[in-house]
Amino acid sequence: MRKVSLLLIIVFIITCFFLHILALMRLIPIYITSPLLFVGLFSLVSFMNGKNRFRGFH
Repeated sequence: MRKVSLLLIIVFIITCFFLHILALMRLIPIYITSPLLFVGLFSLVSFMNGKNRFRGFH
């Protein structure tokens, strides 16, 4: 499940990057693509960071 999530996040980032390139060519509004790219990168960073977090003793 973890590998599938990582793969989906990477595909989302690549798609957002392509859309952002189109926005830089003024084909799509940049104020739509910039937050999408930010959300994709933020989700990748938070996904990679939460892997080794200590969750306490249960």
